[in-house]
Amino acid sequence: MSDKIPVTVLTGYLGAGKTTLLNRILTEQHGKKYAVIVNEFGEIGIDNDLVVGADEEVFEMNNGCICCTVRGDLIRIIEGLMRRRGKFDAIIVETTGLADPAPVAQTFFVDEDVSDRARLDAVVTVADAKWLTERLKDAPEAKNQIAFADVVLLNKADLVDEAALGEVEARIRAINPQATIHRTVNCDIPIAEVLDRKAFDLDRIMEVEPDFLEEGHHHHHDEEMISFSFKAGEVDPDRFMPWISDLTQREGPNILRCKGIVAFPKEPKRFVFQGVHMILDGDLQRDWRPDEKRESRVVFIGRDLDKQAFEEGFRACAA
Repeated sequence: MSDKIPVTVLTGYLGAGKTTLLNRILTEQHGKKYAVIVNEFGEIGIDNDLVVGADEEVFEMNNGCICCTVRGDLIRIIEGLMRRRGKFDAIIVETTGLADPAPVAQTFFVDEDVSDRARLDAVVTVADAKWLTERLKDAPEAKNQIAFADVVLLNKADLVDEAALGEVEARIRAINPQATIHRTVNCDIPIAEVLDRKAFDLDRIMEVEPDFLEEGHHHHHDEEMISFSFKAGEVDPDRFMPWISDLTQREGPNILRCKGIVAFPKEPKRFVFQGVHMILDGDLQRDWRPDEKRESRVVFIGRDLDKQAFEEGFRACAA
């Protein structure tokens, strides 16, 4: 993992402050160089005029919202970047405000050349504290952007009072109980809170928040969006692998994110998987430590999911 280039996907609804955040990242004195990919909606790239004069190169993907086109474009740009490795430390992809982050995130699992050389570090969503509640009612993309986030910047926090901020946070939690939320003004936040989060690294999440996968994470759920997790002991790989791959193929359109750490009998290493819709990626990672309980934990976030059926299927994989 370590020699793969980290990629941060910046998403958020129109006007939430993504470009402000990007400008901050590019101008702060952090001694790092970033390659920036701007996915501008519409033929004329406006965003990259707003990206301040930095040494970084800005690449544009000009075909906004069509998933496959975005993916093809992204793969082509990243492959071009990889030929100039060493000239930058990380890649930032800024998606259009109207984009569902899924196709962008999926690119890092689907395309072998890309996944061999780059790793999705985190999906960072910038949300407008004043308008998010409205957007969640009328814009499905806004909901997807929250559901996909590893980190949410609740920006423009100075424009609403404490009670309203609490309400917006509750809405975010109802959609995505696991994301880290930061209240910000002008996206003013230490860069380390946004970049190189290794948020797609479940290990790190478990260290920061040991009950991350606990059932006890109860929140009122969003009407459509649901998130649940299960724990079990060791699972039989011959049952678990077909189950999870069949489940994601069948329920994929409704599963926004899934991830888990799984214990296989007689296997010294932990199997770690994560998925976006129908695309699943997993491998054996570090050894189980002597002080760790060998247990399997899985999380699903999505729409219209039958929790009981998922749980029964998972339990049936027990070794």
